[in-house]
Amino acid sequence: MAHDSKVVRLAGHRPAGRFTLPAALVRLRDTAGQELKSVLASFFEQADDSLFSLADRAGSNKDQSAYFDAMRELRLRRRAMSLSVLQYVSQAFNELGRFKPVRSGGSLEEVNQETLSLVEHSELEEQVAVESLTNRLRNRHQEQVRMLAARVRHLVPELELADDQIPLSAEVICGGIAEACSDLDIDIRAKLVVLKLFERLLADKLEQFYQKCNQTLISEGVLPGMKNAPVGRAPAPSRPASQPVPPAAPQQAEAMPQAPADDAGSQLASATFNELSALLRQGGDTGVVSRPAAGGNVLDTSRLLARLTELQALSRDEAQVEQVMPLREQLQPVLQPAEGSSVSVTQVDSDVINLVGMLFDFILDDRQLHPVMKSLIGRLQIPVLKVALSDRNFFNRGGHPARKLLNELALAAIGWNEKRPGMRDPLREKIEEVVGRVLAEFTDSVDLFEELLKDFGHFMDLDRRRRELVEQRLRDAEEGRARQERASQAAKDVMLEQAERRDIPEAIRALLDGPCTRYLQWIMLRQGEESSQWQDACELVTRLIWTVDPSPITDSTRAELLRAIPGVVEDLRAALKEISWDPFATDIAVRDLELAHVDAFQKLVTAPVEVEDEPVVDELPEVSEPEPAVQAEPEVALTPEPVPQPEVAPEPEPEPEATIDPEWLARADQMRVGSWVELKRDDDTRLRCKLAAFIKATGKYIFVNRSGAKVAEYQREELATAMQTGLIGMLDDGLIFDRALESIIDNLRYSRKD
Repeated sequence: MAHDSKVVRLAGHRPAGRFTLPAALVRLRDTAGQELKSVLASFFEQADDSLFSLADRAGSNKDQSAYFDAMRELRLRRRAMSLSVLQYVSQAFNELGRFKPVRSGGSLEEVNQETLSLVEHSELEEQVAVESLTNRLRNRHQEQVRMLAARVRHLVPELELADDQIPLSAEVICGGIAEACSDLDIDIRAKLVVLKLFERLLADKLEQFYQKCNQTLISEGVLPGMKNAPVGRAPAPSRPASQPVPPAAPQQAEAMPQAPADDAGSQLASATFNELSALLRQGGDTGVVSRPAAGGNVLDTSRLLARLTELQALSRDEAQVEQVMPLREQLQPVLQPAEGSSVSVTQVDSDVINLVGMLFDFILDDRQLHPVMKSLIGRLQIPVLKVALSDRNFFNRGGHPARKLLNELALAAIGWNEKRPGMRDPLREKIEEVVGRVLAEFTDSVDLFEELLKDFGHFMDLDRRRRELVEQRLRDAEEGRARQERASQAAKDVMLEQAERRDIPEAIRALLDGPCTRYLQWIMLRQGEESSQWQDACELVTRLIWTVDPSPITDSTRAELLRAIPGVVEDLRAALKEISWDPFATDIAVRDLELAHVDAFQKLVTAPVEVEDEPVVDELPEVSEPEPAVQAEPEVALTPEPVPQPEVAPEPEPEPEATIDPEWLARADQMRVGSWVELKRDDDTRLRCKLAAFIKATGKYIFVNRSGAKVAEYQREELATAMQTGLIGMLDDGLIFDRALESIIDNLRYSRKD
């Protein structure tokens, strides 16, 4: 019975032994399918209007044609594209734990085997566009997706799910979109227009989609009390709850939520401002300001903000990028006036000041950031303090624009290296511009942070697009070089194996080392080592070598040689023609081979024929008797030599491999592409670079600087040794605000236990 074409069937047949989805995930799959279908329908309607408007404003006929082509193709294919995306998402549910979304930029095994040329520019542009779309969705809906991921992991604690394996993640949805767009019958310009439309229009349409998905699981009773996205894994159902936070003031105890499981992710997820305040007060007066004293002049929040605005103006005028004072020193003019009168702040404001001071102490002490970048970000202490005093949700809300701007600035600065004098540094200039605008323009509205976040995000998108193009070409070149090296080694191994202990004329050896080796490499690159073509090519080399040195020689060798030579010559001509070898050089090679064949026939005339009973018994003693005598003398002469050898040559070369701690080898294996490291060079300077590619065929780790230029390469053992000896140190590219807040919570809770 044919299915109605309007019905999208997300539930497929389940093969025997497949993992069974929990009922809550089945309901999420069905609900998400219906919601995503509506989102895509809305997108296609808006895309049609947007493309028509773009075509109307196009600056050239070429651009206008691309817009119209995209509009026409979307109208024709919208139904098939929607179905393709929905089926892709359904597959992520049905193959939970095993499904991996398609990524841009393949590994060595995914390189096109038809040619060694680099990836076409159009294909590379499409890959970068898909990656840009993925990053846009991931960053835009980060908190909702992380909450959804925590609930999914809570339902299937027995599965180890990576972030991109979570159904409905940005990687899964964008993988479906990429697969749907791959079938569009339009050129690359029009296809890029379609992908850009997805990036521009779809991001805004998924907010309610993710909210409904989370609400679906909440209605199923899956972590209904989770209000903030955890940084790490969500709490497993069987873990014990953490100890309750000691009560603070009565009005604060009512608002304090119950803490979930006591792990790194849930600590940060459950830590509200009230909980942080309670922990802070139990730790004593160790922060920026002390508890308010009884009596004296107390600054309320509005007067404190006014004084901070004055300090902000002073810090803007001084513009001391080289050195930034800690917050406690910057606040001395406010809290300790020159006239000597006692000034204090309210208890709540005191807690806010202390928490912000601790956050920036962590940032300014963090080794992940270059000192110049620490100084630039450290100039935002006063503006961030004003934000926190005005909005208590600053500590609870992961998507707060001020927090996101801090994270984005720190993330961009991870791989920054100081330029040589006189060289332009666009990233530093942009961060200086952002910090300068905050100091100059921020008063009390966070709209400025949202504007700067959007502008800085656009700058980083353009910069990332350029770097990804450079890195992709580097990966393609390295993988092509690795395949070439592997093919060259395989051809060399065949030649050594077949030519060993053979008497081969110089002209034929040149033929084997030149065009024959090239032919083997070409077959290996195109067809692979397991193909029948590779076996045929190896057999041709074997037959060719045998025809110039036919051994062992028997009564039938001459007849076999006469039959084999025409086929070898013909196959050799065909092989050289297949690799487009010079026809004149081919004729010379065939002539040299014919001369070698003539010599081979002449040798057959005089060469003794090997017969099974050829060795004569009375000749054996004549051959064997001298051998013991010859061997006896070396045995006596060699007996003392093995003794000193271990002392003189204790084989020092293998020892470095043996001394590598397995832990560091495991860390090298676990290093993921995109990880930032700090590399110590011979002149004691340090260079920040990123793992751009791991070439599986050769085992090479390729590192690039922030511009995408290759700066170092290591083998597995070399990388592990460098990490063990401290020549390479890992950099944490996580969100710096969240890392700082998590560190503060750990320290405060540890202090509370003491």
